[in-house]
Amino acid sequence: MAASLSLLEEHLSCPVCCDIFRNPVVLKCSHSFCEECLQKYRKDMENPLCPVCRKECSSEEQSLSLALKSLCDSLQKGSENIRSDNCQLHGEKLKIFCFNDKQPICVVCYTSKKHKGHDCYPIEEAVPDLKSEIQDVVSTLKNKLENKNTAKMGHQSWVEHIKGQAQCAEEQIRREFKKLHQFLEEEETARIATLREEEQQKSDVMRERAEALTRDITTLSETIVVIDKEMEVDNITFLQNYKAILNRADCTSPDTEDTEIVSGALIDMAKHVGSLKFKVWEKMLEFVDYTPVTMDPNTMSTKFALTDDLTTMTYCDERQSLPDNPERFHNVGVLGSEGYSKGIHYWDVEVGDNDNWILGVAKESIQRKTQVKMEPQSGLWIIKYISGKYKAGIKSHVQIKVDESPRVIRVRLDCDKGEVIFCDLNKNTTLYTFKDKFTEKVFPYFNSGSKICPLRLFIEGKGEN
Repeated sequence: MAASLSLLEEHLSCPVCCDIFRNPVVLKCSHSFCEECLQKYRKDMENPLCPVCRKECSSEEQSLSLALKSLCDSLQKGSENIRSDNCQLHGEKLKIFCFNDKQPICVVCYTSKKHKGHDCYPIEEAVPDLKSEIQDVVSTLKNKLENKNTAKMGHQSWVEHIKGQAQCAEEQIRREFKKLHQFLEEEETARIATLREEEQQKSDVMRERAEALTRDITTLSETIVVIDKEMEVDNITFLQNYKAILNRADCTSPDTEDTEIVSGALIDMAKHVGSLKFKVWEKMLEFVDYTPVTMDPNTMSTKFALTDDLTTMTYCDERQSLPDNPERFHNVGVLGSEGYSKGIHYWDVEVGDNDNWILGVAKESIQRKTQVKMEPQSGLWIIKYISGKYKAGIKSHVQIKVDESPRVIRVRLDCDKGEVIFCDLNKNTTLYTFKDKFTEKVFPYFNSGSKICPLRLFIEGKGEN
């Protein structure tokens, strides 16, 4: 019976969806399809074709087959009744569950070769165990769902944090560029004012000389006219006036200084525009600040706060709400924003009155979510000042003797030699030296537990902080 049903289904299946016809239509070419399948297939066709024989068949040439529809509806109802309780192969009641094939079977299936040696149990016994198994699966899925919902909320909070970071950075960039723009505008105004002043001075000199020449020209012109008239008199009168005419001509002779241009009369172009950008940049150095190292807020423990310029860290009594990204220290500490694997680098830290600090370098792979020992074996090369004592971070915690507490400490890293040197910058004395071999990139490391004074990177420059 099941075999016959299967054969019947084969002949009553739509060639497009391979399922029993639903609202079957017949084309002119005698091929039948589900009405919906045919519409989807010919949706974008200009000339509708049969999906099977590819002959052109218009929509007007298709008709709904009521007999075929009735037969398919009956077949679907019959197959649903058979599939619900009876075996499709044998038509017998499904009374046994095969754990190997994970499907219900009838008694005939159980005794067949196909299920020989399989673990099979009555359905009444199998269902509780299978439901328990599914419940465990559902429980696991619920846990996964809960984890993903938690992760989603976390990601949403990260989005807000990223947005806040971007907004804060944008505001700071605008502030800094506003200062730069103001400096450049003031510098431009001052330089143009200096140029205008020189232009005015030298223009006034030339104008005064031109006015003096105008007066001389007028005097000379009048003298020439008078002499020409005196030349027209008779000889005796001319000779009698000759000496006076000659004196008049000598007195009005032009001075060569009035007609020659002295040096330096033109604008000093080289002074105003020569290497202009370099001169402005050189002057800008007095206005800007520089530190070779800045702190990375993405590695900062939630127990700290950094200033906007990322040069000063302050200890906080309460933990901040920050994303727990992989780079962030869970307990204490913050790394520099840039790591080093070769060359010599140094940075200066103003410890001042800070009564609880740690300075040094840390390897890139240092554990950040668990507490680690402050020693090279953990990837830390540090010195610390705690409880009034200076110590080097090694197993024996060597105490460092100082005559006077340093105010500024220089950390000097030589990656090629494998050295980390700590110096009192004011006294230019070495406090401690580590010698090791760095097998990976290392980063500046900062840590503070002081409520009295923050740790501040020493800034090179004469501008405002």
